[in-house]
Amino acid sequence: MSSVLVSSAFAIPERYLNHPTFGMLYRVAAVAEGKDLYATLYAQRIFFVVTLQSRGASFEVVPLMDARHYAEQNLARARRDCPEAQAHWRQLFDQTFI
Repeated sequence: MSSVLVSSAFAIPERYLNHPTFGMLYRVAAVAEGKDLYATLYAQRIFFVVTLQSRGASFEVVPLMDARHYAEQNLARARRDCPEAQAHWRQLFDQTFI
């Protein structure tokens, strides 16, 4: 189950998923086509690479340093491809890793 909320003037959606064991997750960064990095909403120290598929989602637990690396790559991509979205991704990065 997922929900999408529009979070800024640039229409970058906040995304949330409900994990069967860990509860609500929020999207931290895009990882690749069809894959996003999510963190637990309350603990914020359990990270997942989530692959959304037509028949559900797969969750892969990733260590903190791998999650931070994915988020840093996402920031670099935003600087290069979509500078107006960089502030949104920077805020999520800072909120999650600093």
